[in-house]
Amino acid sequence: MRLASNPIYALALAAAFVCTPAFAVEKLSVKGLFKDTAILVIDGKQRLLRAGQTSPEGVKLLSANSKQAVIEIDGVRSTHRLGTHIGSKFDAPKHPAVKIWPTARNMYPVVGSINGYPVNFIVDTGATIVAMNSGEARRLGIDYAVEGEPSFSQTASGISKIYLVNLKRVKIGDIELKDVAGAVHEGNFPTRALLGMSFLGRLDIHREGGVLELRKKY
Repeated sequence: MRLASNPIYALALAAAFVCTPAFAVEKLSVKGLFKDTAILVIDGKQRLLRAGQTSPEGVKLLSANSKQAVIEIDGVRSTHRLGTHIGSKFDAPKHPAVKIWPTARNMYPVVGSINGYPVNFIVDTGATIVAMNSGEARRLGIDYAVEGEPSFSQTASGISKIYLVNLKRVKIGDIELKDVAGAVHEGNFPTRALLGMSFLGRLDIHREGGVLELRKKY
């Protein structure tokens, strides 16, 4: 009690309360689950978190597997399965849609998955099919040299050897398409997987105010 009456102590205590960050998450939903990785939508913003990482909104991913994610918000831990949410009632749209905001360089990055593995895509309407480099394909478990069909592609750097493959599942947000044509480029090009027209051509695409909206047709 004597400490509390000390004005210097009281001032320090008040400052500690002011400086302590407080996070308020109104809506959170689980969009993708992988080993030690989760795709969360937090107050409308999609975040890819690995175990131990904390989002700018203050959501920390403690652990994750294909069935559930354990998260911590303001010191409170909770377990969530795919599709679960925190906040107001969520009604899934009849036709799933994904909104993508551009970067300063007018590129449209989006987190998704191929065959259940997380992938950082760049939306590219100029790419005929979903494309990736050989290192990315190996990470995704795609045996392109055995299962793929050898071919060639004209790129900005010249003629590139590619392998045409079938991607069993490609997903971004709530949109998942099966049997999507893909291409694997030998080498390090492209540096990020390109979400091309073999996926985009099966969606309705709208752009308004710079924001790209992809909507499943059926």
